[in-house]
Amino acid sequence: MRAVVIQFPGSNADFDALHTLRDVVGVQTEYVFHKTPSLPAGTDLVVLPGGFSYGDYLRCGAIARFAPVMADVRRHVERGGLVLGICNGFQILTEAGLLPGALTRNAHLRFECRDVLVRVDADGPFTQDLRGRVLRLPIAHAEGRYQADQGTLDSLESRSLVAFRYVPAASPDPRAPGNPNGSLHDIAGLYGGPRRNVLGLMPHPERMSEPLLGGTDGRLLFHSAVRAALAR
Repeated sequence: MRAVVIQFPGSNADFDALHTLRDVVGVQTEYVFHKTPSLPAGTDLVVLPGGFSYGDYLRCGAIARFAPVMADVRRHVERGGLVLGICNGFQILTEAGLLPGALTRNAHLRFECRDVLVRVDADGPFTQDLRGRVLRLPIAHAEGRYQADQGTLDSLESRSLVAFRYVPAASPDPRAPGNPNGSLHDIAGLYGGPRRNVLGLMPHPERMSEPLLGGTDGRLLFHSAVRAALAR
């Protein structure tokens, strides 16, 4: 299996993703610069990492969608290749039209940086054998509120494309795990693409993949993607 991590100006979780795939999971992984016109031959998984691509000018991900490499990322999706967009990567995927809806300012207009609980609500390449499990993953975003029109929401629900939902808080303490940004339907992550081969999610699985980081729940997604790629 071969994976690549796209580097945009302003990416800051690119090494986190590279390290997790290469050093923790054991996948051949390399960087691809945003101006590169094509992905390396034999690429199985493309990761769009977290950060502030192009400084988040205009809207988060609005400029990155026009990066030269994104044309080949789209072709990769059409071929059934796996794509994982994390945080800013999720925002880029929605701006590029590879996932529906939009990520907007958190409802309370504050930056959120803490662990949350998310429930796996859909089967797919990144969530094999995980449906129904609750994972603890960190977030770090100011624009993570998922929004879409009612027709889009109905379609996502009827097709079981909502991959992750924030677990509602059981405590009145605003610091408790729950929906941290006001996302509609508690959406934390979505599947898309012709074979559910595209996943966008706001939490950072790469930052919860080693015991030293406080847990290994995030590693499950990467192991699942490896199995899916090898099965192809």
